[in-house]
Amino acid sequence: MTLDQLIVPLRDDPASAAIFCDFDGTLSPIVADPATARPLTGVRKALGALVEPYGLVAVVSGRPVDFLEDVVPDGVVVSGLYGLESLRDGVRTDLEGAGVWREVVQHVATASRAGGPLGMLVESKGLSLTLHYRANPELADEVKDWADAQAVRSGLLVRPARMSVELHPPIECDKGTAVRTLVDGLRAALYIGDDAGDLPAFTALDALAIEGAAVAKVAVRSPEAPEALLDAADAVVDGPSGALHLLRALLPDPASRG
Repeated sequence: MTLDQLIVPLRDDPASAAIFCDFDGTLSPIVADPATARPLTGVRKALGALVEPYGLVAVVSGRPVDFLEDVVPDGVVVSGLYGLESLRDGVRTDLEGAGVWREVVQHVATASRAGGPLGMLVESKGLSLTLHYRANPELADEVKDWADAQAVRSGLLVRPARMSVELHPPIECDKGTAVRTLVDGLRAALYIGDDAGDLPAFTALDALAIEGAAVAKVAVRSPEAPEALLDAADAVVDGPSGALHLLRALLPDPASRG
């Protein structure tokens, strides 16, 4: 089935459909400094145009809500830190049991900046933190060892990520649980993502399909996209520009897709 065919159920009945997007590598190009990442030109407009006709438009990301709310248009639901926190209709919510870990994360971030491998970038996200080695890939093993040691010391859990390692509270949540929480009875869903962290969202869509929903799992191709994600996808687009083209194609009114 082609991508155009996959999105017909969503475009024909948008009020009953959900659109989920990852951020980094999907809506935004990958950059060396995470703080400088911004949506590709045209993405904000395309997302904003989808908010009114669709039952749900959401960005599901490993980024914190504090970052995401400034880079997506009003009306887009934000699920940050793999579902640990969310923002919907102006109301910010932490997943039950997550808030108590903020102080622990801050202590680990402080220790990592003071004593971690030289050249490692520490990105504290409130309820989790990411230790980056993109600028110094030779540090990969050192960073992973540091993260493992901090996990033992703090009780946080290690999660591998793209050119980085993440530390999260020991709470069962991922992009799949975030999708299942947000979809809330809608009859169709599409997810666009580019990394291994998006695989649980694909699995969630598979479960929705078994329950009778129309689903579309779309992978964003890049030199770093894992083969497992590309293999699990119903369709593949090329880079954030391909994701933007898809968002425009989802508009029910052809005249508004330019």
